[in-house]
Amino acid sequence: MKIAAFAVLTGTALVLLAALSHSALPPTWAPEFTSDGQMKMPENYREWVYLSTGFDMSYNPAMRMGHHMFDNVFVNPEAYKKFAETGTWPDKTTFVLEARGAKDKGSINQAGNYQGTDVMAREVHVKDEARFQGKWAFFPFDGQSKTAKMIPQTADCYSCHAAHAAVDTTFVQFYPTLLPIAKSKGTLSAGYLKEAEGLAKK
Repeated sequence: MKIAAFAVLTGTALVLLAALSHSALPPTWAPEFTSDGQMKMPENYREWVYLSTGFDMSYNPAMRMGHHMFDNVFVNPEAYKKFAETGTWPDKTTFVLEARGAKDKGSINQAGNYQGTDVMAREVHVKDEARFQGKWAFFPFDGQSKTAKMIPQTADCYSCHAAHAAVDTTFVQFYPTLLPIAKSKGTLSAGYLKEAEGLAKK
């Protein structure tokens, strides 16, 4: 009887421990949308995985901003982990590009630029295979706005990403920790490989 009772108690304890352990796990990220299809800004994106920062980058040679900008890119941790394992992006992958103005005068700085405290704009690139016809969509958030409408899929940004992105319409070629992973997993797009080959010959 004592052995049987001990076994029951032990089993109950294991079940409770498993339940507590499961409840302690962080929730899996999923993008949220309003009833009219606007995307809600992921409030904690700065706790996500930081990928890279671009400085004055432009994909349009005619674009002239008249000022310097930093673009910081973050991706949700679940997507980063999956990419590290497979070289591909899972459903619900969400990138946040955060634009900040560049400063050159402040404190003891004598040369170069640093990032200002004001966020100029944010753009979200999200993969939701059930929601979007092309699997991916862009949402521009101005200033401190909490929601944003999707950029129409006829916009140039979609065709540009489809033609030039290194992996699954994303510019992995600009993320130094991810490009080697994509190379090792063999997931680089044919379009990017052809483009890279052409640049190497110049």
